[in-house]
Amino acid sequence: MRYLISGGGTGGHIFPAVSIANALKELDPEAEILFVGALGRMEMERVPQAGYKIVGLPVRGFNRAQPWKNVSVLIDLVKSLRQVKKIIRDFRPDVGVGVGGYASGAAMWQAAKMGIPILLQEQNGFAGVTNKILKDKAAKICVAYEGMERFFPADKIILTGNPVRQNLLKGVKQITSDIKHLLIIGGSLGARTINEAVLAGIPALEKAGIHVVWQTGKGYYKGIMEQINNNHLPVTNIEIHEFLSDMPDRYAQADLVISRAGASSISELCLLGKPAILVPSPNVAEDHQTHNAMALVNKNAAVLVKDAEAADKLISTALELIHNEKQLELLHTNVLKLAQTDSAKRIAEEVISLAKH
Repeated sequence: MRYLISGGGTGGHIFPAVSIANALKELDPEAEILFVGALGRMEMERVPQAGYKIVGLPVRGFNRAQPWKNVSVLIDLVKSLRQVKKIIRDFRPDVGVGVGGYASGAAMWQAAKMGIPILLQEQNGFAGVTNKILKDKAAKICVAYEGMERFFPADKIILTGNPVRQNLLKGVKQITSDIKHLLIIGGSLGARTINEAVLAGIPALEKAGIHVVWQTGKGYYKGIMEQINNNHLPVTNIEIHEFLSDMPDRYAQADLVISRAGASSISELCLLGKPAILVPSPNVAEDHQTHNAMALVNKNAAVLVKDAEAADKLISTALELIHNEKQLELLHTNVLKLAQTDSAKRIAEEVISLAKH
């Protein structure tokens, strides 16, 4: 069988796409898989690193602020559709899998037009623009949240959850002391608001006598270290990292996590049953991180601190919560109930069943 997988732009799209490809290979070792991405975007690097072939399209997002600049965007879209047509003719896929992002729009639109069944995977609680446009052309739509009937035809929806990093459950809790462990992550690129709140809260965190692991993200690390050194801030209990490559162990150790509310992060927290304070990013399309977060908050499975209030509330909320055993236990129990296991495998099974029809 041949599978065409498309999507990207952010880690939140790329990671599920690669997980689905890995699951397809596991279930069907003879499978041939080709990715279609957008030139110059993250997937062009990450997908080959994962061992898959990828073709890049010149497709880009529309400029909503300056509509007159969209002439060249439309020209690139037409070029991309033409290019995809040729890719599909040459590769002859049995099924197309779209996970969101510009490239996915062009590739899945053309695939459906050429009579190839397509399956969409929606990571967020608020559907992305690309998947909403493609909903009528899809044979199946795999979702991570309940209540997605407001975006998609109910008879096409399958609740599978989001594929998460396969090695996450292998984490080892190394420290068994009485000290509480707080893990702070702002996504792979970091989060300015969270970083500023933590920086301002260093004296309170030190005084609290807890162990803190803080991932600042690439663009922020240098500036943060300079501020800490220039202001002689004590960081004896705080580990500061640009990036954490040993996430399974860090998660295993954490009593509480502070995180953005991206779809992948939330799926990981659910799977691991981690109590969390979510700070949705205000800089994402359709404010979908707030929708993701509220799906947990409404079930008493996470605590929400708005981005605009993080400077005042984030650290005090975290210090109050981390010492509240009863509340931590309640969050742990409730968030675990929302976990969807084996998501990648379940999605891959749906893809294979489409290929066989």
